Amino acid sequence: MTTSPAPAHETAATTDDVALTFCGVDHVSLTVTDLNVSAKFYVEVLGFTVVLDFGYGLACIHKTTGFTLSLIRHPDGSGTRFTHRQTGLDHLGLTARNRAELFCWEQRLRELDVEFTPIRDSELGHHLNFRDPDGIALEFYAPNDRFAAALDELRSRKFSDEELLDAAEQLGLGAYVARRRLR
Repeated sequence: MTTSPAPAHETAATTDDVALTFCGVDHVSLTVTDLNVSAKFYVEVLGFTVVLDFGYGLACIHKTTGFTLSLIRHPDGSGTRFTHRQTGLDHLGLTARNRAELFCWEQRLRELDVEFTPIRDSELGHHLNFRDPDGIALEFYAPNDRFAAALDELRSRKFSDEELLDAAEQLGLGAYVARRRLR
């Protein structure tokens, strides 16, 4: 998925009979144990530029995508290594163009001695999982052709919730489609 603004789609959330929505992801903030070590990782491995230094935190921008990542060091933080088994962030997924690009990333991670697992294929695409110096789980994800086409269609027009669920079933994901309503 992209973080760039797209046409707003109606949602179930409303206020005063007006649909509420959001148009993208503005930023993600990660709690880290050492700002310098983390900044070096995100600059050298992923190509971010540190733009702002607040002392307790850094704002980093990726020039190609415009994605903003904040690195925060809390003075009373526990200093323990990240685990996706704690309530909160499981992982941060970054978009890759295709499976071939994942091979290039795998080679780069290996050259930089970054902890990773080999590329894995799933029902909707391909992913390469890796970790930052604090063990924060990161992923490069490349959708397969069918899922990429479905995402393009989703971004091109409005869908009702039911149409969206039907489209998921048409991708061959019927066993996983969440037909229940969250209330």
